[in-house]
Amino acid sequence: MRIESKCIHSGYEPKSGEPCALPIVQSTTFRYTSAADVAALFDLTKAGFFYSRLANPTVDAMEKKIADLEGGVAALATSSGQAALFTAIATICRAGDHIVASSTIYGGSFNLMAANLRRFGMEVTFVDQTLPDEELEKAFRPNTRLVMGETLANPALTVFDIERFANLAHRHNVPLLVDNTFATPALCRPIDYGCDIVMHSTTKYMDGHAIQLGGVIVDSGRFNWANGLYPEFTEPDPTYHGTVYTEAFGNLAYIVKARVQIMRDFGCCQSAQGAFYTDLGLQTLPLRMERYSANALAMARFLESHPKVERVNYPGLPSSPEHALAQKYLPNGCSGVTSFVLKGGREAGARFIDSVKLATLEVHVADIRTCTLHPASSTHRQMTDEQLAECGIEPGLIRLSVGLENIDDLIEDIAQALENA
Repeated sequence: MRIESKCIHSGYEPKSGEPCALPIVQSTTFRYTSAADVAALFDLTKAGFFYSRLANPTVDAMEKKIADLEGGVAALATSSGQAALFTAIATICRAGDHIVASSTIYGGSFNLMAANLRRFGMEVTFVDQTLPDEELEKAFRPNTRLVMGETLANPALTVFDIERFANLAHRHNVPLLVDNTFATPALCRPIDYGCDIVMHSTTKYMDGHAIQLGGVIVDSGRFNWANGLYPEFTEPDPTYHGTVYTEAFGNLAYIVKARVQIMRDFGCCQSAQGAFYTDLGLQTLPLRMERYSANALAMARFLESHPKVERVNYPGLPSSPEHALAQKYLPNGCSGVTSFVLKGGREAGARFIDSVKLATLEVHVADIRTCTLHPASSTHRQMTDEQLAECGIEPGLIRLSVGLENIDDLIEDIAQALENA
């Protein structure tokens, strides 16, 4: 099936007489009739459901759908995007390991990797993803175990050169992890370009309606975990009677280890109700991403021509320094988030925010509603203009997540707000 059909039909196939809509299995536990059946589940020799922290039929259906959309072998749903990133990393890395990551990744991801992973004994080197390969090579160490970037960075809107970084990572025998939240598989499938693990904050476009937190990791099934650098995959796991993941599960070794180790011990699971809401959003994902992208491009063109706007960041614009990469990885659209810098700085930004009527002031993106934010007067208000400049945020920067409203209505609203700014 093509992606539009997969979004509707993958993951759950009702049998004769069963409900067409994905059922919500609102149960923490599942009944068995013999000790042998339960023993097989705990020995990892039989698939099934016994406790919803590890697996639930509703969550399982959503996981299968997302894995199919991304072209992976399996997926694991989590309670949030942050939980997905932590799970993805913790499955691979341990104290003493090193990670190479793009410096333009989402701020929450940056904080997790720069601060808390250091507390766990892992080190991270952040790199300028535009550097040539010979410069990026210098960031690698003998203990490097992972490379990470974002298809479309939040909120920098830089485009990650997936194929180049996959080749770079594989030259060092380590996997590439790509956060595909902003693009979604409707616009880009990183596995097609050599990525090994894909993650999402499903809270964003996959849900699309700002009603359900969630995250997911997808395993490509292509990385060789038995290459000598990942002993936890090739040595017996004493918590599962000596199971060796690469031997017992083949190309599912990564995602099984993520579920039965990290999810088992940290418990950052998705609920059945949450999976149902996310699956509902997934059913319209291709339609919405097409409209988000069209609306955002039209808005970016309008903003680029406005005399009160100093600069527009949107890779779909031919004037964008990211445009060439966008044409390669995002030929069908660059998603719905754009940002622009107002002339007049911090005060102009605040006046703009106070003047919007149809757009909503939200600390969120990827909603069906257009939402906007002025970092200098909200999330970064404690910083001076000089400090904002140091972290790459101009005082007049506005983040705009363009929704699904009529584009003429949206442009009229932004135009009147710009006049007041």
